[in-house]
Amino acid sequence: MTAPRSTTRKVLGRLSLPERTYVADALRTETVGGVLLLAAAVTALLWANIPALHDSYESVSHYHLGPAALGLDLSVAHWAADGLLAIFFFVAGIELKRELVAGDLRDPKAAALPVVAALCGMAVPALVYTVTAGAGGGSLAGWAVPTATDIAFALAVLAVIGTSLPSALRAFLLTLAVVDDLFAILIIAVFFTADLNFAALGGAVAGLVLFWLLLRTGVRGWYVYVPLGLVVWALMYNSGIHATVAGVAMGLMLRCHRREGEDHSPGERIEHLVRPLSAGLAVPLFALFSAGVAVSGGALVDVFTRPETLGVVLGLVVGKALGIFGGTWLTARFTRASLSDDLAWADVFAVASLAGIGFTVSLLIGELAFDGDQAMTNEVKAAVLLGSLIAATLATVLLKLRNAKYRRLWEDEERDEDADGIPDVYEEDDPAYHLRLAALYERKAAEHRRIAQEKAAARHGLAEVPGGAGEDHHRPA
Repeated sequence: MTAPRSTTRKVLGRLSLPERTYVADALRTETVGGVLLLAAAVTALLWANIPALHDSYESVSHYHLGPAALGLDLSVAHWAADGLLAIFFFVAGIELKRELVAGDLRDPKAAALPVVAALCGMAVPALVYTVTAGAGGGSLAGWAVPTATDIAFALAVLAVIGTSLPSALRAFLLTLAVVDDLFAILIIAVFFTADLNFAALGGAVAGLVLFWLLLRTGVRGWYVYVPLGLVVWALMYNSGIHATVAGVAMGLMLRCHRREGEDHSPGERIEHLVRPLSAGLAVPLFALFSAGVAVSGGALVDVFTRPETLGVVLGLVVGKALGIFGGTWLTARFTRASLSDDLAWADVFAVASLAGIGFTVSLLIGELAFDGDQAMTNEVKAAVLLGSLIAATLATVLLKLRNAKYRRLWEDEERDEDADGIPDVYEEDDPAYHLRLAALYERKAAEHRRIAQEKAAARHGLAEVPGGAGEDHHRPA
């Protein structure tokens, strides 16, 4: 009898070649954006904390501009949070749509791992915050602050410490962040919506329907969609729902599957164009006008004494790591899945710790959660910065301990002996690949035989000369 085939599925295994290429391109842009994000955050902290510059930071952040008649006379900081982050969430919407129709999330079995891990990675930090703040008699309004992961900041940390994290773990981190962004925008839309303006909301919905119809009828041209997108954003802002919801809604409407004859879907093309704008401009500018909080020794000590700020720090550092690691372990434990043979659970915990960097969306939710209480908002922002720094430091230590193994895995993934532009691990089942290698080795062998013959001939000639006498004065040659 034929032995039954194993139904065990490996999680965090090697990516398919198209998925690997997409992830590499996306993470390359996000890494550059993350470095800019770090630079913007440091600039904001210096600008806000140097006494001679502090007043100018406050003046610029609170400078108002925009058409008041349209309800858009906003401060610079407000434009950054509601306007520029809409671009960020637009890209997040495209990423999520692509994952659902062409990426790992299209397969329910494969999607279970990142979805469960992301949900646990949001629920546990929220629980940690609630327990910590509640036990200390603090406000529970900030429960959602430590639930977010900042992929750009996390990748910037990876770039700085130089770890050769395998592509499967990088893709896991990216997918976690995509799902995390979706639930973050749902939290913002559901829990941080004040009074609704139904007329403006109806206009925004009508604009989104028009956006969808134009896409489905094949209308092209940025001059159509950009003005329409701005109108939808303005109406969404005036409706009382956070304006970034408009961005993610329009991103989800783009077609992200390829039709016959297409090298790239419309969603992929637009994402390729807009992602640098999001990672290189929108998010860093938001950080510049959100991360500028007063930091002193006393303020940092206060972070660990106030229940709200302590809850944020513990939620990011402890809650995120335990939530994501626990969600991943439970998925593998109660499904027919096992961890890839190349990885260990310590690797999963290290990545889970890295996901504790909450920065961008955590700062945004902190502003919304304590709107009207500027002192508490600044303290929560300081807690987000400190918690993200501690999570980054912990992840750096854990990843450095495994870096030698990661480098070996990375080298195996990148090896391309036949120099055809495709890593060898993706061609091992292709007979043509082995024929190319055989021809390559035969050419190398022929070259080495030729060199060996030349060396042997030269050595033989040198061996004969000392045996005779020189012709001049009968001296040895």
